[in-house]
Amino acid sequence: MKICVIGSGYVGLITACGFSKLGHTVDCVDIDPKKTESINKGIPPIYESGLKELLGEVIGKKLNATTDLNKAVSSSEIVFISVGTPSREDGSIDLSYINKAFLDAVSASKSYKVIIVKSTVVPGTCDSLAKLAKEKLGKQDGKDFGLCMNPEFLREGKALEDFFNPDRIVIGSEDEKSRKKVLELYSSFKCPILNTDRKTAEMIKYASNSFLATKISFANEFGNLCKKMGIDVYEVMDGIGMDKRIGRSFLNAGIGYGGSCFPKDVKAIVHSFKENGIEPKLLNSAIEVNENQPLKIVDLAKKKLGSLNGKKITILGLAFKPDSDDIREAPSIKILNKLLSEGAKIMVYDPEAMLNIRKVFAARIEYAKTAQEALSYSDNVFVLTEWAQFRDEKLYSGKTVFDGRKVLKRKSGGKYEGICW
Repeated sequence: MKICVIGSGYVGLITACGFSKLGHTVDCVDIDPKKTESINKGIPPIYESGLKELLGEVIGKKLNATTDLNKAVSSSEIVFISVGTPSREDGSIDLSYINKAFLDAVSASKSYKVIIVKSTVVPGTCDSLAKLAKEKLGKQDGKDFGLCMNPEFLREGKALEDFFNPDRIVIGSEDEKSRKKVLELYSSFKCPILNTDRKTAEMIKYASNSFLATKISFANEFGNLCKKMGIDVYEVMDGIGMDKRIGRSFLNAGIGYGGSCFPKDVKAIVHSFKENGIEPKLLNSAIEVNENQPLKIVDLAKKKLGSLNGKKITILGLAFKPDSDDIREAPSIKILNKLLSEGAKIMVYDPEAMLNIRKVFAARIEYAKTAQEALSYSDNVFVLTEWAQFRDEKLYSGKTVFDGRKVLKRKSGGKYEGICW
């Protein structure tokens, strides 16, 4: 098929590269010419494990990046919309990018197109888009275009693995013609496919992320109690994770969740709850636990080291998770700000997130080129991201370590403190 993907961010570029690899011809559209130029040179604007290699394989053959939306849309059968949905101050999402991309796509369509919303949007958004097209452009949903919701369930760091081997595919549609087209697109995938209406598909994405975020906050809340009682919460979670009704995934206690999805999505659906007159007590608690969790590792350091004023501290790991350069809502940012407010002097290192963290902290902290350089700066080390290279015990000989992710296989005591164990 001929596919257009509007948006070359995290989801858009993975989607574009993935379908290109499967043999489809894809135009990836972005308004930023620097991004499209970089992509066409085989240089992805984000770090994701395996993405550079895949992009190099498909670019110029099955994949092309462009700023010409009209041309890309008009020559395509299917148009994916994967633009940003940033949070407003009240937690609701800003749909202005979605609205513009959708109206631009409909306007550029000279014939029937299936337009698929891939971005995470609150329930009812696709229905609102259909009304918008009728009011603004006089175009009819199901006649002039087909509008579907196809949420993504990609884990950063393992996004390509999840694209090619998904747990499930959810297709939300209101007419048989568009549904059949999307089913044809996914016909080679060997996983369950759920066909539903658009509003349900939109809600599935929010319910999924909210549940996973709640599991993490659950583990952290028990981790805080386990720490007080001298119990290793990882052993506790191993135990309950053996129950097939619970499962072990997303029960790793630590400094909390971050990234572009969980914080934003949970707050957005909480806003929807409140708009509908329902107080989301469980989700409010999950948010509160997560917001408080990162600073507990600073409290541990103050108890062990005393005043942090003037103390040198090494930070290993800045991205919110390994195999990613994403620092959006990363616990490391909150921890760095707190350490700076306490008067600490800081050197940081992360294999991929250094450029992004410089944009936030500039000259307020120092930047190492290697983990070894960072470790030579101080005997006090915070480990905040579980990169594989940080698991070598020999790196920390003689160091006082504050572990936020169970990177080291130790129990607290002596020169080692785990945040929840």
